[in-house]
Amino acid sequence: MIRAATLADVPAVTAIINQVVRETTITVTSVEKTEADVLMMIEDRRALGHEVFVADLGGVVGYATYAQFRPSPGYVRTMEHSVALALAGQGKGLGRALMAAVEAHAAAAGAHVMVAAITADNTKSISFHNVLGYERVGLLPQVGYKFGRYHDLVLMQKILT
Repeated sequence: MIRAATLADVPAVTAIINQVVRETTITVTSVEKTEADVLMMIEDRRALGHEVFVADLGGVVGYATYAQFRPSPGYVRTMEHSVALALAGQGKGLGRALMAAVEAHAAAAGAHVMVAAITADNTKSISFHNVLGYERVGLLPQVGYKFGRYHDLVLMQKILT
């Protein structure tokens, strides 16, 4: 079931984010989040009219959210999303369902474009986004650094409206 995140979901969302930070190059950050950080993210997103969604199978196994791509008023209709699933949530269609919720919410709020910024070695995510109708629009070579090496960033986008 896909639903808006609640305060009770903060520990699970934090755990999913931190596993990605610790173990993968899905993100090039190496700084883990605290539960207070995740709570603040949820509150900040909602204050701006955005949302954080969770995939709940009797426990949270994934989350997705979005926010404005860049802070300038010229980007007010361009959003960037994040989506991640715990191993227990993979292969069940939950990623697609989370993305559908994010895209529908963003479009209803007036967003025109959704951006995905994906580490180039994350081929599963690139394929996933292709299936969802995202098109590759750019490559930023060697802009990220994690685990002792540089990482390219693939930019993909989908026109929502």
